[in-house]
Amino acid sequence: MAITNFSDLLSEARLQPDAQRLLFVFTRAELPDNPSAEQRARFEQGEGGVLTPVLCVDKAPEELSDMAALVAESHNTGVEWDIVFVGALSGRGGEAPAADQAEAQLERMVESLKMGNVEPFLALDRQGEAVRIG
Repeated sequence: MAITNFSDLLSEARLQPDAQRLLFVFTRAELPDNPSAEQRARFEQGEGGVLTPVLCVDKAPEELSDMAALVAESHNTGVEWDIVFVGALSGRGGEAPAADQAEAQLERMVESLKMGNVEPFLALDRQGEAVRIG
């Protein structure tokens, strides 16, 4: 199944035979350090820039209802974001991955995203629609 939105993601995660933890890294579009005039102009038009990780969290699929609820929960942190990257971590059977496993994987995701490696992750906008980065 091709995942094209948040609803597809939740459905697919809930169908997996092993318990899942969904890993979310929220990013904000920012100008790169020392931007050129062209980079600045593109950014002001809503294009380009760099995606900087600003917040991360892991959730069981059962803890999530829809994208609006995730956006509302993230709003409570006071941290603004533009794109959320999603990964998944499988447990064994009905046992979900331990909290320290999820934390370690989130740290790897953040480092990967800082290096510009977005391919392994699903990227979603604030409406829960998949977006292509790059």
